Amino acid sequence: MSEMINLQVEMRTEKGKGASRKLRVQGFVPAVYYDAKGENIPLQVRSTPFRKAWEQAGSTKVVELEIANGDKIEKRPALIWAVDKHPFKSILIHVDFYGVDLEKEITLQVPVEVVGKAKGVEAGGTLEVYRDHLEVTCLPTHIPEHITIDVTDLDINQNLHINELALPEGVKVLFEENFAVVGVVEPSGSAEEAEEEAEEAAE
Repeated sequence: MSEMINLQVEMRTEKGKGASRKLRVQGFVPAVYYDAKGENIPLQVRSTPFRKAWEQAGSTKVVELEIANGDKIEKRPALIWAVDKHPFKSILIHVDFYGVDLEKEITLQVPVEVVGKAKGVEAGGTLEVYRDHLEVTCLPTHIPEHITIDVTDLDINQNLHINELALPEGVKVLFEENFAVVGVVEPSGSAEEAEEEAEEAAE
């Protein structure tokens, strides 16, 4: 297991839009820690350290929150679950941290990353990605940044189904039907039709 990123946060006592605006002016971002047990803890985190942690962790790596409450510090592992940004200013509006148990599996959506050039595409077909995210279950420390799908051997009219994917160790994908994730479809017109059109144009 890779070393977790530490992030210092503080308990937040004041609530409301006015208090949140004041925090942002002071260089803080309002935040909330919540978990599957229903616990919600209002927090505040300094913008610059949070941005650095977010850049490293994204939404798939566990960060260890060091929650300061007076003289006490409580450590809780969490994912950066959601970040609300200002629509046109470089300002973070709000952050949600989702608390995790490192010994219990979690279910979440992970993006798909397609690599390679399908031989069907080389032959004139078109690659179609039917699912850009997949629902997976794994321990928090095993969450992949993405599910990589190599389409190199995929020919025209062939699909890769969910049960054919190579998954990272410790990761299970959830599905009820064996659906296609990616495929190569025929070009809109056949090669013969294209040749005929080219000949007619030349004449």
